[in-house]
Amino acid sequence: MKKNTLFLFGAIMLMPATGVAASSCSRANLTRCLDSVCAINVSSNPAARCQYCGTASAGEPPVAGMRSVSIGASAKYNISEKDLKNAPKDPSERYSWAAERCLKKVAGCTTDDVADVYDALIEQSCKAAGIAAEMKSLAADAAVARTASSCSVDINACLMMDNRCGADFSNCKSDADFNKHFASCGVDATGCDEFMSDIRDDLIAARDSMIKNADAAVERIVAAYKNARENLLAGVKAQCADGAARDACVETVCATNMVNKCAVGFESERALATQMCKFYDVACDTLR
Repeated sequence: MKKNTLFLFGAIMLMPATGVAASSCSRANLTRCLDSVCAINVSSNPAARCQYCGTASAGEPPVAGMRSVSIGASAKYNISEKDLKNAPKDPSERYSWAAERCLKKVAGCTTDDVADVYDALIEQSCKAAGIAAEMKSLAADAAVARTASSCSVDINACLMMDNRCGADFSNCKSDADFNKHFASCGVDATGCDEFMSDIRDDLIAARDSMIKNADAAVERIVAAYKNARENLLAGVKAQCADGAARDACVETVCATNMVNKCAVGFESERALATQMCKFYDVACDTLR
């Protein structure tokens, strides 16, 4: 039953559901809260929970003239009439909507508590409505509403997690790794079986394209560095060919290190500067 509950609560599974001891959850207050959404006029309509939060197969509930939930000490745990105007009409969506809000109202409870206290009540209500339904079949009814788009979004989000393929598919370069993570994500995508083949084909294509583009980007970077090195080397060789690099070095040494700037009559300074720049000749001989 917990697996089916995971489907019904797909929209709220990001809420903290662990870390609080089960004993801290007041299941009585949790039931009161859920009843305020799912058991309207239950005293006169035993099928209310099934109709409101079970399956559309039970038919629409009669127009409620009054609510049967107590508003005394438990009023703070009830969903208000104002908020109920925004409640979904679809039973499975309404159940998830109710659970999300009641988990915020009743501290210490988890989605498992919701399933434990309320799944059986819905099943009993469905029997009262003449429907021999269990939560498994109710979840199957809700699964009909899944679309290729919503399934693709769910599986994409699952695969992009760092502990699975990752946003760049770096963990799924091999088909074996991809298939392993895809199968794991598919288990949680309830109601998506008919779309799985197409979704897999699309994701494989996306993976191959991303990896190909990444490889091409690396090749472009390598080529750019290679061209830069070759251009630099060509420039140095050109300076070596006519002695421009050594001559520029001599003029720099004369201007910055010689007292008389190697002026006419101070040939000794120029000779010293030339000797200091001798390393250019050594370097150019190495390049030849």
